[in-house]
Amino acid sequence: MKIVPAVSLITIIEVVAILVGAFSGFIEARRKRMDIVGVFIVAFITAFGGGTIRDILLDRRPLFWVAHQEYTILLFVVALVAAPFVKQIRHIVSERLIVIADAVGLGLFAVASVSTALAADMPIFVAVMMGVITGIFGGVLRDIICNEVPMVFRDGKPYALCAFFGCWFYIALQYTSVSDEVALWSSAALITILRLLAWRFDLKIGRP
Repeated sequence: MKIVPAVSLITIIEVVAILVGAFSGFIEARRKRMDIVGVFIVAFITAFGGGTIRDILLDRRPLFWVAHQEYTILLFVVALVAAPFVKQIRHIVSERLIVIADAVGLGLFAVASVSTALAADMPIFVAVMMGVITGIFGGVLRDIICNEVPMVFRDGKPYALCAFFGCWFYIALQYTSVSDEVALWSSAALITILRLLAWRFDLKIGRP
């Protein structure tokens, strides 16, 4: 297996994933008519919840957002800047926008975390499950805080399964001559596309 990607690349992916996750948190919090404090808290939990669970399970200290305080500062600044604009569009935002943000965040968080788990010398299956857990947990916490049944549990469409396949795709690419950058971005894209296709064509598993 090839050496896992440089920290700088994982950092870039994590930052993008945090912003996407925070965006879905902004939208959902505003749909629930929360104030700026509520918006920030929901965005924070959505952006950092999955990675926090991953770090706890991997026994990584300090937690990734503690080690990189710039992540928290970035989210705080974005929340202050974005809150007024999100307030204006809350009435026209459809579920589609949240689904798209969720799908992108799912892909990015999952591949970043499976790579991090491999770097921590976790067994391959455990690394894949770390990717899946990280990918879905921020959205689960967001929906719980917003008093909703988590989307991953209620719409019946593949969600965690998309992350599962995408993480295995990333593992497979590690045994090829494909560069680490291509492996990460293509795996994240695969997860995102699978999730969006499942939503677009109303593919359901375990529900009529």
